[in-house]
Amino acid sequence: MRPYLRMLTPVLIMLMAVMLSGCGEQYIVLDPKGPIGESQKDLIYFSTILCAVIIVPVLILTAVIVWRYRDKPGSKASYKPNWEHSTKLEITWWSIPIVAILVLAIVTVKYTYALEPSKPIESAKAPITIQVTSLDWKWLFKYPDEDIATVNYIKIPEDVPIKFQVTSDTAMNSFWVPQLGGQIYSMSGMAMTLFLQADEQGSYYGSGANFTGKDFAKMTFKVDATSEEDYKAWISEVKASSPALTMEGFEKLTEPGSSDVQLFSSFPEGLFNKVVRQYINGDGGAHQHHGAEAAKAPAAASEEKAPADTDASSNNANAHSGHAGH
Repeated sequence: MRPYLRMLTPVLIMLMAVMLSGCGEQYIVLDPKGPIGESQKDLIYFSTILCAVIIVPVLILTAVIVWRYRDKPGSKASYKPNWEHSTKLEITWWSIPIVAILVLAIVTVKYTYALEPSKPIESAKAPITIQVTSLDWKWLFKYPDEDIATVNYIKIPEDVPIKFQVTSDTAMNSFWVPQLGGQIYSMSGMAMTLFLQADEQGSYYGSGANFTGKDFAKMTFKVDATSEEDYKAWISEVKASSPALTMEGFEKLTEPGSSDVQLFSSFPEGLFNKVVRQYINGDGGAHQHHGAEAAKAPAAASEEKAPADTDASSNNANAHSGHAGH
């Protein structure tokens, strides 16, 4: 009975790990609904299968060797204390992983360039721009062409490329819609670009994928992909029945705390760029009150600090342009 229990132990451990890993939304990345997500799924499958070609035989051989050469009475296993080298075996177990790594590297590089986040999606339809700002702990989405804004909700037409411009008002986060494509970081002082597209109508789960504090788990949003007619009707409805987002309203949104879905018929002009540039010296930024105390400083002190401020502004600008190039 004991030998059977020993054999069943690793099997039970693996089954427990699978059951404890959960299900549902954790696996929606393997059910893509857009061209970017579909390509990323293909890369996941290819990498997994290629690694399994090496890992599975190694695990099987490990179990066979442990079982075959275990210490037991009357063992018939050959005893070769002076054996130390085999050229054929060395070539075999080194060449297989080397070839696998080369193949994986070539395929990964190909997909990396093909799926570069800021690369536009080929389509006969013009992309729709959505400006994304991560706040504590909510998402603000602005449609600059339609002049509307939403909180924790996105609506897009199917089969139309979406150009997401992503930044953060405070802490770094990560914008992610698993079924449409990979995540991209939202960073304060930077504007990242991510192209996604929904190939079919449906509701898709979105979230922040970077820990940012106590209400991090509530930083989720829904993406509804609809027909172009429904999308245009929704735009008209929001503009007709929703309040405008003012600067005071935006300042209220920046206060830490979760939020329900909100819709706005308009928003302050240039708000996204002001958020991106809020920490650049000499620029008003979205939160102009940050510099109120500095404005009260004596002129002499300002003159003394001018060279340092100029250098800091130059360094910040260079740093931002360098990061944006990535």
